[in-house]
Amino acid sequence: MGTLALEVHELVKTYASRNNPVRAVDGMSFEVGSGTIFGLLGPNGAGKSTLLRMLTTLSRPTSGTARVLGFDVVKSPLEVRRRIASVIQETAVDLLLSVRDNLLTFARFHGVNQAKARSRADEVIDRFRLGAEVDRKVQDLSGGFRRRVQVAKTFMVATPVLFLDEFSTGMDPLLKREVMRQIRYEARNGRTIVLTTQILSEAEELCDDILIMNKGKQVARGDLNTLKSLSQEVYEISMTFESMPEDIASELSTLPVLRANVENNTLEATLKAAEGTVLELVSALARHRRVLRMEVSGASLEDVFLELTREEA
Repeated sequence: MGTLALEVHELVKTYASRNNPVRAVDGMSFEVGSGTIFGLLGPNGAGKSTLLRMLTTLSRPTSGTARVLGFDVVKSPLEVRRRIASVIQETAVDLLLSVRDNLLTFARFHGVNQAKARSRADEVIDRFRLGAEVDRKVQDLSGGFRRRVQVAKTFMVATPVLFLDEFSTGMDPLLKREVMRQIRYEARNGRTIVLTTQILSEAEELCDDILIMNKGKQVARGDLNTLKSLSQEVYEISMTFESMPEDIASELSTLPVLRANVENNTLEATLKAAEGTVLELVSALARHRRVLRMEVSGASLEDVFLELTREEA
């Protein structure tokens, strides 16, 4: 795997509770190589943000160890902070400073000289389409723009590790596409990106390595193909009819359908069936009907995610 960016061993975070202690992170162990885009996926409350807060030194583990580029997050927190940038907290911007001053101040905190910081700020402002708001105080911006400034700050510096918690919140599709392109560029140049997202298509497109967690524990780990192999009998079908059959809902109710959606004349459904029977099921849906388009594909990351977290719920 080469140089390790992250080393996590039996990491636990417990919060006191009136009844029983809550183990938000429950014995997590994993390693991440440098230059990897590493995705942490899980339902709300799975422990993703708690885990990131420990890795970025914002929260102290109850037990276990975690190292960033060889530095222990408890024993050497300043060394860790020098090597990371993060988007963790919604309010991690200075509300009383302008957009430009937020960028410049962040760069100076990380030791970037003034001339380089100003040049880099111009690039980041253009990249994140912040020009129209550049002189406004962040407190006067919408929540979506504040998030945009928060993410933009992390591209002002060249720290070897970047943590992004729900980076695309509040971004329009065009800006999100540009940020994803930049994330891939940074990783190709050796920067390690650790991200969480609720939008599974983002993880499917971006991540080299994915860890799915639920209730503080790991439930699956691997690249996209490895994870998809966990749902070998799950298939997605898309069928466009000349006109949608009136009895399609009742017919679907007799099939092993995990979920289905009908929009205009197109049916999109996920089936759980043996490989030898899935085409028979699709053929039965098409029989005596005019089908304009039909597509059958293997499981998506969303299928795997829902199946694994449903089993662990």
